[in-house]
Amino acid sequence: MDRRRIVEEDGVVAVVRLDDLSDAVAIAQALLEGGVRAVEFTFTNRRAAEAIGIVRDAVGDAGFIGAGTVLDPETARVAILAGAEYVVTPTFKAETVQLCNRYGIPTVIGALTPTEILTAWEAGASYVKVHPASLGGSKYFKDVLGPMPQVKLVPSGGVTFDNVTEFVRAGAVAVALGSNLVDAKTVGTGDWSTITERARTLRGLVRMARER
Repeated sequence: MDRRRIVEEDGVVAVVRLDDLSDAVAIAQALLEGGVRAVEFTFTNRRAAEAIGIVRDAVGDAGFIGAGTVLDPETARVAILAGAEYVVTPTFKAETVQLCNRYGIPTVIGALTPTEILTAWEAGASYVKVHPASLGGSKYFKDVLGPMPQVKLVPSGGVTFDNVTEFVRAGAVAVALGSNLVDAKTVGTGDWSTITERARTLRGLVRMARER
């Protein structure tokens, strides 16, 4: 199996944006148990690179561990050397895409307007993250993909369990969820079963939307 396609195959990216990453392994394991393999640790936490390395060692090939909120190629290289298997950015920066492609690392590149989306795609992005997806909703995805059906879009920011189906039906190849999937309160109480159930439910919603 081509691990570079896990994001697209599973259709879900879990965004872990927390102030405390001491339970990073437990979080990843809970998500994996629910069927979500793509887990992104954001570089808004200074220990993100450390967490990526520790989780990679703990879960091995069972997970697909990435780095999020990567703002520049320097940070991308730090993430890759720590073990990141894919890189997610909030905005488009050509140098970051180039560096990741040089290392054979897939990217999920942030963009919003049609021009930004196409620019990121033509620069070599594996996927384009439309953020904030709440701004245009699923209808925006359908409108953008009308003239550009070749682009692989991933909504982020404002994706919930209530609208996942709409985004997938509109053409999203995957969805990215943060606090709706992994939140500080649930992690703080060690309620791993809740995170697992959320992951399982989310995978089920994506599967059903694709089948329809």
